[in-house]
Amino acid sequence: MARVGFIGLGNMGGGMAANLAKAGHDVRAFDLSADALDKARAAGCLPVASAREAAEGAEAIVTMLPAGTHVEQVYRESVFDAAPPSAVLIDSSTIDVATARRVAEAATARGLLAVDAPVSGGIAAANAGTLTFMVGGSDAAVAEAKPFLDAMAKSVFHVGASGAGQAVKMCNNLVLASTMIATCEAFALAEKLGLDPQAFYDVGSVSTAQSWSMTSYCPVPGVGPESPADRGYQGGFATALMLKDLRLAMAAAADAGADVPMGTRARELYEVFADAGEGATDFSGIIKTFSQASPDRA
Repeated sequence: MARVGFIGLGNMGGGMAANLAKAGHDVRAFDLSADALDKARAAGCLPVASAREAAEGAEAIVTMLPAGTHVEQVYRESVFDAAPPSAVLIDSSTIDVATARRVAEAATARGLLAVDAPVSGGIAAANAGTLTFMVGGSDAAVAEAKPFLDAMAKSVFHVGASGAGQAVKMCNNLVLASTMIATCEAFALAEKLGLDPQAFYDVGSVSTAQSWSMTSYCPVPGVGPESPADRGYQGGFATALMLKDLRLAMAAAADAGADVPMGTRARELYEVFADAGEGATDFSGIIKTFSQASPDRA
């Protein structure tokens, strides 16, 4: 098995690093949080004192960081100088397309292979090793990265050149945010019309209302498979993170000259929800906005 450097052990990265260790890899893990490092040690990883130390001698270096500025800084200050020439760089952060391309170009200029590989599936999938990866990069880079991605995934898709993984992630979450809001609206309306939410689910989940937001991640407690709604809308995918992805999508749409009215409205609604103190709440919790709304709500 290979030595893997893993930088960024948050809610997603911690589970991902653990699955690489479970697959038999020698995972050298770094995070600024001592608690995250303790959890990584318990999961079979070797905590190290810096991002540079994580990158040294690694055959693959995985980053899972909050934003593009963090990715560029870590690559520039630690990874590029410490990574062996044969290493493949795998950035699974969700960042803007331009930064993803810029980082890949900088890696290529140094003779390193690099891919952008953002994920879908949330914390539960990260812990279970069943994430979906959307990968952008050259054929050679993706081929080198895939064995490491497979240890953390149920599906790995090579979707195009550098930056394409981030583009797919933005478009995917644009759909997710919009369909979740529509699903929440419908359940709230059903309640106000006196319908049993289970009855609506039974019909909607097998008819034209069917979507992932309804059948896999239902926003109503006690309806459908277990979801964050059954845990007080805790865990899962935080509203602040959904809002981050929507803002990235809106910026990309502006750059591309694309008209995205549904996405724009979804961003506005999630901004209001987050500003009301719900940033840490699972994004499906936005149903509270509609359940509490008055009939004359604009």
